[in-house]
Amino acid sequence: MKRLVAPSLSVLMILLLHAPISCVAGGEKASPPQLEYRSLMRNLVMNISSIAKIESPGFLVLPQNGQELFTANGQPDGDVESIYLGSIDGTGREDLFYGYVQDDHFTPELECLLMRTFLDIGESYGVEALVTDYCWTQWKMDSSYVWNQAAGYISFASDSRGLDGIPSYPVEPWGSGDHDVIDLSDARNFLYLINPGNYSSRSEFVTALAATDYDCLIIDLFWNDEQLSAEDVSSLSIKPRGGERLVLAYMSIGEAEDYRYYWEESWSGSPPAWLHDENPEWEGNYLIEYWDPEWWNIILNGDDSYLIRIVNAGFDGVYLDKVDSFESWEDIDEQADD
Repeated sequence: MKRLVAPSLSVLMILLLHAPISCVAGGEKASPPQLEYRSLMRNLVMNISSIAKIESPGFLVLPQNGQELFTANGQPDGDVESIYLGSIDGTGREDLFYGYVQDDHFTPELECLLMRTFLDIGESYGVEALVTDYCWTQWKMDSSYVWNQAAGYISFASDSRGLDGIPSYPVEPWGSGDHDVIDLSDARNFLYLINPGNYSSRSEFVTALAATDYDCLIIDLFWNDEQLSAEDVSSLSIKPRGGERLVLAYMSIGEAEDYRYYWEESWSGSPPAWLHDENPEWEGNYLIEYWDPEWWNIILNGDDSYLIRIVNAGFDGVYLDKVDSFESWEDIDEQADD
């Protein structure tokens, strides 16, 4: 009798590449049970990681927020989802010390401690934490950098939640230098700038970024509607004082954005079944059924997918936003049950 051997993690992930979870009955998709939303998001992130790392070995994958996915029950004392943690290289966390309730205000202590507990779980599995605090008072920006460094996290104190410019303070990035940044663990700081509309041209935007000494840049694939070229990205890979740095591309995977190349005009009047309500806090961003095959085709399947565009442009990795959209679906189910 032929002996059955359990497939390796890489094989399991490849088997999932073209099989997003969906339930079909009578020609209509059924929404997954509430408890599955988190598994579905893990599945999406792991497939993004698998495809990207096949296309570009060493490619970095960093989901932002949603650290509850680190454990099976979403609690700090839950069983660790080690396969998920093994598929990612870093994790982004907003509002750790400042901005959770209001920008430039302290995050409540209990919330901060809970977030830190999850970040430390990730760190123990080699998942680097990148923290973005939202504050503009200079001593608060200073304290954000000091506290994050003491905790072992890489951080950025942003003076604008719009993430639309390079802060004027501090004059030099925290811990800047001419050291090479080959891996996330080499980075001492980062710049998070994904709304480049304040720059008059793509070249002006790229030139401004190139002049900074940040160890890691998290930027958009596009300046307005113009996609950054491989030459643009390459020009950002060396800091002005010397030393390599990382350049990561932002990509939202839990919401669709009506200003992206993939958006079809017909969706405004006749949206596909997987496209739902606009986010009331962010104009032009729409909740989506992130497990739907059509959404997968847009962001990760095929040569024209968002992910492959990022890989082909020469980015070192991808920074995944709206990973925590599973919370929105859980809220919808909860409200439906009331």
